[in-house]
Amino acid sequence: MKKILIGTHNKGKFKEISYLLSKKIVKISPNKLNIASPKETGKTFTANSKLKAMYFSKFSKLPVISDDSGLCIKALGGKPGIHSARWAKKCGSFSKAMKLILKKLKNKKNRTAVFVCSLSFKYPDGKMTTVKGEVNGKISHKILGSKGFGYDPIFIPYQKSITFGQMSHLKKILLDHRYKAFIKLKKRIKIL
Repeated sequence: MKKILIGTHNKGKFKEISYLLSKKIVKISPNKLNIASPKETGKTFTANSKLKAMYFSKFSKLPVISDDSGLCIKALGGKPGIHSARWAKKCGSFSKAMKLILKKLKNKKNRTAVFVCSLSFKYPDGKMTTVKGEVNGKISHKILGSKGFGYDPIFIPYQKSITFGQMSHLKKILLDHRYKAFIKLKKRIKIL
C-alpha cells in the first residue's frame, strides 16, 4: 500500500493518524481531493466511522481509514459523546464547550469520563474492518494545557495527574483512545 486517504477534515485527527501509520505510506487528506464531509447520521461511534469510510471511498480508488471519536462524561449521561465536535460547534468553539462542561460539573462529585475512538479501514474492493479503543479518566476542574486538540485540556487519563492538553504530543499519542484503536487495527491489517 503506497497511499491512503485519511477520512477526516479535523487537522488534529489527521496529524495523529498520520503519525501512527507507516512512514512509507503517503497520507492523503480529503481537502486535497476536494471532498466535503459526510453527514454523521450514525447512532454510535462505530456506525459513524463505518459511514465515513464508505463515503470517502466513493470518491477515490485509495484505501481509506476513518475515525469517529468523542468524550463521554458519566455525570452528563454520556454526553457530548458522538456529538462531541457538533457540541463544540454549537457552543462556538471547543474552548466554550469545555467551559460549559466545567460549569455543568461544578457541583458533581463524579467526574469520570471516557474518550472513545472507532477506526474503520476500507479496502478499495469493499472489505472493511472496524475497531474501537477507549481510555478512561476524569474531567479536570480547570482547562489545563494548550497542547493537543478538542477536549484534551480537560481530560486527565486514569493514573495520570495532568491533562492530555499538558502532555507532549508523543506522550499523549501513545496513551490515547486513537492509539488503542490503531493497535487493534494494525493486528488485523499488517500493512498499516
